[in-house]
Amino acid sequence: MPSGSDIAVHEPAPCSVDRRMGDTELSYYLPARSNGVNDMYLHIGFDAPAHLVQRPRVRLVWAILRMQHPLLSCSVAMHSYEDVRFVYTPPLTPQDALDDADNNLEYKPVSKDELIGDYLNGERTLSNQRLSYLIIADGSASLPTPPLTPQELNNVPDTDPNHNHDLLICAAHFLGDGMALHQFANEFFRLLASDKSLQELETLLTEEWNRSCRLSPGKVFTLPNCLEDNLAPEPSKLRRAIGKVDFQLSQAKCIGGQAFPRKSQQPRRTIVPTVSYDADRTKSVLKRCKENGVSISAAFFAICNIAWVRVGNGLLIFPTSMMYSALNLRPYFKLRPPHDSYWFLAVGYFNVVLPNFIPRSIEPSSTFWHRARSAKFQSAQVAKTPMFVSRCRLMAEERGRRARMWAKEDDERERGTYTPPAPAPTPAKPTKPSVPSSALIGLSLLGNLDGIYKHATFPTVKLHTLTTGSRQRSGGMLLFGYTFAGKLWVSLGYDENGFDKEVVERFWQNVLDAMDEFL
Repeated sequence: MPSGSDIAVHEPAPCSVDRRMGDTELSYYLPARSNGVNDMYLHIGFDAPAHLVQRPRVRLVWAILRMQHPLLSCSVAMHSYEDVRFVYTPPLTPQDALDDADNNLEYKPVSKDELIGDYLNGERTLSNQRLSYLIIADGSASLPTPPLTPQELNNVPDTDPNHNHDLLICAAHFLGDGMALHQFANEFFRLLASDKSLQELETLLTEEWNRSCRLSPGKVFTLPNCLEDNLAPEPSKLRRAIGKVDFQLSQAKCIGGQAFPRKSQQPRRTIVPTVSYDADRTKSVLKRCKENGVSISAAFFAICNIAWVRVGNGLLIFPTSMMYSALNLRPYFKLRPPHDSYWFLAVGYFNVVLPNFIPRSIEPSSTFWHRARSAKFQSAQVAKTPMFVSRCRLMAEERGRRARMWAKEDDERERGTYTPPAPAPTPAKPTKPSVPSSALIGLSLLGNLDGIYKHATFPTVKLHTLTTGSRQRSGGMLLFGYTFAGKLWVSLGYDENGFDKEVVERFWQNVLDAMDEFL
């Protein structure tokens, strides 16, 4: 690789590019400022020859991908609650890119559970100056840190045996979403396990730097758009007015009222109990869902619904329970992006409302599959409505507005200057009574991740375990369901100090029992 001094003499002074965050990005950034709420992680356990995970190779791959996806290398500058910006300063040389990657890479001699637990419950890993981070762990032995440019690793014996390793990819949620995280992991392993030598990876690094970062006449640095700028604008004021009415009507249909009993005396402590089903059992589950005309994602809504009703802790005066989930918005982006990176936020949200009782006169299995089909219908209706893009835009505005209001209030409380707002005036005319809209639980339904991870493209590496989630706020709870490495995985990430322990444990056991009973 050319030396930094050889390249730097031809380069002008450092430059940077910035972009203002959109409402959706702000709704994730502002709550994360103090303790990293929503900071994402993706853990993958894998078997690989030791030479593939040596620091010189990993940091080269990490550096190449960080240049391809500039938001990973950005910092954040907050000028006001309305004006928060990504700031990207391209590396001046390939060596600068390598050094930056190395500064955001760590090796730890810890187990998988320690790795995830430390990230979720320890000091925050990320910050305004560090929006992404990579950790490699091996709990079986202490991991040495080789020098930055070892020569002896270029020639590796063919008999290098496989060992288990754990990878933790950490990224702020306002950078992107689960789709970006998994695409990135697949790309990471494809490049890491390629037959390229260190010298060839160094050449690739220099080529990527020349393409993405080298200053030249007419060169314009860009960042991926925010979510709202990727959506086609409303064609007229009338259409926007119609959209607002539709949004209000759709929100009025979100009737919940069921919630886990909470407690808040102790600091947040997130745990993620996880269960996987072997390949044969997974095939049987998917076949059963197909026979009943639903996906496994729709079935998970019914599983949670039945599990909660069987807990017997719900409020009977509210006959429905509401759950929420996320929807990938990438298919709805019609505008040409300014940057070809897939690292950006593209999630919308929708609710599924199901009855909070089980009829005694009907077989439980019939009730279950009927509710799974109801969840499928509700999910499809959300995606198919011609007002969907309008609703996503208005929901983003609402989320941004609430996030700014709560952030300002939090900061004033911390400074001791908070003054409660004056009570709202009593309306002259009677208003329609409000309905409860609290959600019981959120579901992150990732689908078949083996469609993203192209295992055959990195045969020297075997991915065998995957866990994902984020640092939660106090009282946070999210259920995950996905297939990976040919197996079905179900996990429940929740703050064990934020809820009635007995109720949550009973719910989780009911989830597993319902999986066995109906699937």
